[in-house]
Order: sequence, then C-alpha cells, then structure tokens
Amino acid sequence: MSRRKQIVEEHFDTISEEPDWTPRYNIAPTQPVPVIRQNPKEPRRELSLMRWGLIPSWSKDMSGAAMMINARSETVAAKPAFREALKLRRCLIPADGFYEWQRSGKAKQPYCFEVNDGELFAFAGLWDRWKDARGQWIKSCSIVTTTPNAVTSSVHDRMPVILCADSYDLWLDPGMTNVEAVSEMLKPCDARTMRCYPVSTRVNHVVNDDAECSIPVEPAQVQGALF
Repeated sequence: MSRRKQIVEEHFDTISEEPDWTPRYNIAPTQPVPVIRQNPKEPRRELSLMRWGLIPSWSKDMSGAAMMINARSETVAAKPAFREALKLRRCLIPADGFYEWQRSGKAKQPYCFEVNDGELFAFAGLWDRWKDARGQWIKSCSIVTTTPNAVTSSVHDRMPVILCADSYDLWLDPGMTNVEAVSEMLKPCDARTMRCYPVSTRVNHVVNDDAECSIPVEPAQVQGALF
C-alpha cells in the first residue's frame, strides 16, 4: 500500500487517528497496517493502525498471531478466532496492490496484483483487541481470503477478498450482525478489473520497503498463462 495518507483519507472518506502514518510498499505479518472502522456512535469512518495477525481477545499470549494474518471465507463464521469478529468487528484494510508468490523449484517469483490500473481498494478485514500481561491493549486484524479468480489462480490458490465500494457501508455497519448477509460479500473480485505483473525479488525481504518493490520487471522465466 503505497498511496499518500491524504489520498487514502479522501478516497475512503475517513478521519485518521494516526498523525504520523506513512503508507508502505512491503508490509510483513505482525507489522502495523492501516484499518478503517465505522464509529459506532457517530456517522464517520476512522482510520487507525493495527497489528497484522489477529490475536483473539481470549488468547493466553500472542504467539499464534503470525498464523492469523488471513481468515478463510469458507470457515470464518465457524472458527472460534474469527466468528465473533465477523459478526461484530469488521473493518476495511485499504491498499492499492498486493503480492503473491509463484514457486518454481526453490525459486519464488513475486507478482503484484492491482485493481483498475492501480486504483485504491479495500480488503475485507476483521479485528479484535487483546490485553497483554502489562494491561496494555493491542488491536490486531486479519484479511479474509477466498477462492482465486482467473487472474490470481495462475499464481496462487487463494486471494484476498476485495470488497466493492458499494459494500463498504454494510460491511462496516456495527448494527449489521447478520453473519449470512455479510458472508455474501466474501466472493472473488471480478477478474476483468484486475491485472498482475512480476516484480523484483527484493520484495522477498521485508527490510526492502520502497517504490522499487512494486515496479514491473522481467523475471528469468514467466509462464505464458499469466499474460
């Protein structure tokens, strides 16, 4: 997610609670990500940073958070870690691209996926709060995933749920507790609106976090089916 903070706020009509927030090019699990929620008492959306990797409120510790970066749409309503969040704590996670990796032997070639030539979009997210041993609250989140569409299936067997802009209000609505209704939104994005291209293997290392991470490159071998 590399767009400037002001552009993100204007696009999603949100107020930022993070004055020093800077969008990123290469975010890894357990790092902070921007999250948009609906204020339950006032008609406004609020943006804050949360740890990527959900820690359920009932967890004894945060050791399993790195395994909770994603929630499968097929089981999210039944899994103890996610079912309450799906009902009561949904959020948007803004982005203008995401990476997936294609394995070829020992090599991992990263690809960047975009929507409508790089415009901003939002993943379907879930969040929770957890209190550590010092009594400090930690807010964390997961991205809901689904089956791949024709663009993502050539690289990976899953893809994040990308919500239509028309679905934002319903997904964020704190009063919407009908799990079946919100689950209807957890579908693959229309492949006709998406594209992918190979990027540098620099993105394989989290220390690299700059514009070069998302620049198209020519990999040593690219399957024709991707283009």
